Amino acid sequence: MHTYLLLLHETPADYAELSPAQMQDIVRRHQAWAQSLAERGLLAGGEKLSDDGGRQLRRQGTQVLVSDGPYAEAHDVIGGFYLIKAENDAQAETLARECPHLEGRQWIEMRRIDVL
Repeated sequence: MHTYLLLLHETPADYAELSPAQMQDIVRRHQAWAQSLAERGLLAGGEKLSDDGGRQLRRQGTQVLVSDGPYAEAHDVIGGFYLIKAENDAQAETLARECPHLEGRQWIEMRRIDVL
């Protein structure tokens, strides 16, 4: 079994006009999908990332610069992640296609985690 990271990319503006009931429905669908993975032994972890704050660290010469970001005004942010287990890329892709995040303009970046 391999472990895959699913990075959940989203456009914050897409959520701005949703009602609390619509947001709760999205949460319920994610919880149900994660539960179905867990029941099959295919969920290794996952979390929603905070909407506010965050920091970016970048090396510039001998210094590490820290800045605020990403910002909610950004066109594309990572809103959360899942760690899933799969036999191969094809199975991981099949599982990712079932993720409720793929509704609307959201997209998923799938990366297999190397064993060092």
